[in-house]
Amino acid sequence: MGMTISQKIIAKHAKRKHVAPGEIVEVELDRIVGNDATSPIAIKQLEKLELLDKVKYPEKIMFALSHYSPAKDISTAEHISCTKNFARRYQNIKLFKEGEGIEHVILPEEGLVHPGMLIIGADSHTCTLGALGAFATGVGSTDLAAAMITGKTWMKVPNTIKVVYKGERQRYVTGKDIILNVIQQLGVDGALYHAIEHSGDGLNSIFMDERFTMSNMAIEAGAKTGIFAFDHITELYLKEKTNQKLTPEFSDEDASYLNVFEVDISKIEPQVSKPDLPSNSVAVSELEGMEVDQVYIGSCTNGRLSDLILAASIFKKKKVHPNIRAIVVPGSKKVYEYALKKGLIDIFVQAGCIVGPPSCGACFGGSLGILGPGERCLSTTNRNFTGRMGHHSSEIYLSNPLVAAATAVNGRITHPHEILGVIR
Repeated sequence: MGMTISQKIIAKHAKRKHVAPGEIVEVELDRIVGNDATSPIAIKQLEKLELLDKVKYPEKIMFALSHYSPAKDISTAEHISCTKNFARRYQNIKLFKEGEGIEHVILPEEGLVHPGMLIIGADSHTCTLGALGAFATGVGSTDLAAAMITGKTWMKVPNTIKVVYKGERQRYVTGKDIILNVIQQLGVDGALYHAIEHSGDGLNSIFMDERFTMSNMAIEAGAKTGIFAFDHITELYLKEKTNQKLTPEFSDEDASYLNVFEVDISKIEPQVSKPDLPSNSVAVSELEGMEVDQVYIGSCTNGRLSDLILAASIFKKKKVHPNIRAIVVPGSKKVYEYALKKGLIDIFVQAGCIVGPPSCGACFGGSLGILGPGERCLSTTNRNFTGRMGHHSSEIYLSNPLVAAATAVNGRITHPHEILGVIR
């Protein structure tokens, strides 16, 4: 019996010829990723066990000061200091400091993720990196601590759900809409501990930034990872990022899948997820006219350059509605710099948006846009759980950047064609 991409990567890192779903294996890691929210928990465990000086492979470890940066209070400042001080103990630990952005955006930008790698991170959205053909998954902080000491971790080999995309998407439909539709079909736990493998000719028009978005949200269906096979789009992206030899894995023709289903992307409209689950996704037309208090554009899901370009296409020569608080937060310093050079930041500011420093911002309620009692937010982030962005009585709706920007201009949930026009 053949193996899927995910099984092949795990087998290689477990030094096995074959692995099967359900087996528990120990694997060597290529990257061990943490941030200022989760790393301090791991670091304090190492301190408690007197293991702070026992890190075996510091060159595998990468920290980003992304979640609480810049610090909003003493507690978050302590988180940042703890992470920084530990990284400075080891010359080879890679530390992305305040203002450099979110790890799930930075690592691909810096060419630090390659096809065939096995990566863990103490953040559930580490699965983002599967867009480049790596097996990347989130772990708890105690697992992060153990991995920092040993360079290894354990995992159960997941089953794989294969999603085959066909057709050509409509205008204003993005990777965000496609994955929201898939999550709606699977349910919030429909892929629990499974890998989601994205495939099919429909992906030929889905470029890297959108693939990152789709892999990022695999966890919202409970998946262990979301992975794409290496193809011409991956190759073109990585050509600009790294000179290293790439060793991608591909699923065998006789690989076994838990489930295979088709998605015709030509039938998908721009989506909006209603509270309090990403799986509560409906066509934007079902919610048009609903008033909101805040629009948030950013995060590891939709804070990349192409996302800001889409948003700017709506905001250009427009003004944010007087009843709306519109916040734009680039996912990385590089995204911010390019947006500055191309005039996107000026477009946002002239429109009346608040532009924040590269970070996770308000996505998980860290800073830069916390919701008050009863406030309603349309956000390009990945989760709309109760209380995630602020007060427990606030509401979060999820959308793509075009829908979010159009909503900011009109003060109500709006289909982008209302501003940019309809192509018939």
